[in-house]
Amino acid sequence: MDVYSFAPLHDLRWAEFVAHHPKASVFHTSAWLRALQRTYGFEPVAFTTSRPTDELENALVFCSVRSWLTGRRLVSLPFSDHCEPLVEHTDEFSALCASTQRHRAARRFKYVELRPASVFPVAAGFRSAQDFYLHRLDLRPDLDALLHSFHKDSIQRKIRRAEREHLIYEAGRNESLLRKLFHLLDLTRRRHQAPLQPLAWFRNLVDCFGENVLIRIASRDGQPVAGIMTLAHADRIVYKYGGSDPRLHPLGGMQFLLWKTIQDGKRIGARELDLGRSDRGATGLIVFKDHWAATRSPLTYWRSPEKTLASSGEAWPVTLARQVVARLPGAMRRTVGSLLYRHIA
Repeated sequence: MDVYSFAPLHDLRWAEFVAHHPKASVFHTSAWLRALQRTYGFEPVAFTTSRPTDELENALVFCSVRSWLTGRRLVSLPFSDHCEPLVEHTDEFSALCASTQRHRAARRFKYVELRPASVFPVAAGFRSAQDFYLHRLDLRPDLDALLHSFHKDSIQRKIRRAEREHLIYEAGRNESLLRKLFHLLDLTRRRHQAPLQPLAWFRNLVDCFGENVLIRIASRDGQPVAGIMTLAHADRIVYKYGGSDPRLHPLGGMQFLLWKTIQDGKRIGARELDLGRSDRGATGLIVFKDHWAATRSPLTYWRSPEKTLASSGEAWPVTLARQVVARLPGAMRRTVGSLLYRHIA
């Protein structure tokens, strides 16, 4: 079976293929690929069994990540929670995986990484590298049924508290809202001793996604309480980034914003809210998502060749760098974190 490689940002077939494929997500879109390219210089490449003159029938999409710290590799896709292989048949999937392995070997990349959201047949030479949970909420029930399915104390009561506090709700994609969100993300990442992606990344997401990205901010007395960024594709909304001021957690700002997202989703006919991945050890985050009555499923990343796998799933230089960055003062931490992120894609 012949396999062809192509550049999805320069191939007119890609956008049409992603727009109509039932398994495509925000992470397959040209907007996501373009934001990665603009911010980090990652070059997208895709593989298909469709001839260059034919319509696309299947594809695996990757970005080439080149790093002196963590090595050169082929990732599908950097900073995505998941990226489903857009393939229907097992023989096509096997042929595409074999082609990516040859591509990796010819360019001396360290490994190839796949991030399927569903349970996919394991291709020869691939083994599990990292395990997470993925939460997705079915938005098809009516709003009243959804609200009553949420945890009474952790979610319903918090939503009512936010409404009693008369939190100010803003939604849009302007620079003012973006800076408020970035401040809240910085507070959250500092609390978890983790680096923060550069402001340029979030600006590029806004610019590339246009009307399909939305920033929501909840404030009280001019003070941002919580903020989230969602991305949309077809009938799915993805909650991608969120941050909050820990001093104001009792006000229920995050629950308030996610409820607003659900209400907005129902208005536009969305069928699913993707709450994103969670590390297996992030018990608090997992429970929070469980309390929204979202379906929890295993999420596994796969790598080839097998010898590249480490028990921790993350290279030790990255782990060490994260720990160092987390202890730096504010402005320096943000600057160094921005430099680090291109290496941990």
